[in-house]
Amino acid sequence: MTAVVRTENLTKIYGMGDLKVAALNGVTTSIDPGEFVAIMGPSGSGKSTFMNIIGFLDRASSGTYSFEGEDVSGLSSDRLADMRSRRLGFVFQSYNLLARTTAVQNVELPLVYAGMPESARREAALAALRTVGVEELALHLPNQLSGGQQQRIAIARALVNNPSLILADEPTGALDTKTSHDVMQLISRLNSEHGITIVVVTHERDIAAYARRIMSFRDGKIESDVTNASAKATAT
Repeated sequence: MTAVVRTENLTKIYGMGDLKVAALNGVTTSIDPGEFVAIMGPSGSGKSTFMNIIGFLDRASSGTYSFEGEDVSGLSSDRLADMRSRRLGFVFQSYNLLARTTAVQNVELPLVYAGMPESARREAALAALRTVGVEELALHLPNQLSGGQQQRIAIARALVNNPSLILADEPTGALDTKTSHDVMQLISRLNSEHGITIVVVTHERDIAAYARRIMSFRDGKIESDVTNASAKATAT
């Protein structure tokens, strides 16, 4: 099986001269197709830096990163941007929806960038909204939706291009407790029923508990990497 993500001795150094800080310090790991991984760690532990690198948003200072068997460490910025738009999906704490654009149009955006024809875009976007249970909100603007509904729209947008990997950065950070668990049950169901590979960055243990594998960072290194045999049940 070819890993979706494989890193070897990954490092990321910030600063110059005597002020250098190692945000990542020799991270070697892999994430296989269909895994659901939570990445935890205190502020400054390296977890966000790691997500930015595997999401093609930043580059490592040294080491190698292979995505689906392809070494991407030396690829151009344009090539990485193309891979990011076609093979990755992102979910953010603040939703990042366009305020004056309907839900279905927000979901269509990755397909617009990919050059898909309008009729096919609309069909795919509605299917993604249906998958996350909010197809009836297709024509609503973000300010007409609750936080939980907006995050479901954002998840649909991450799904719409059938990505190899979805990266969710603190996806419940702006939500109340009940809505947070509703969203995590949805993410868990997408993993278990659709086989989507998902990586969630979170500092909350009750959110990480939904993942089937929990990776903890500290001081730029992986402190622990364990299977979560008691992962929370998905929504029915």
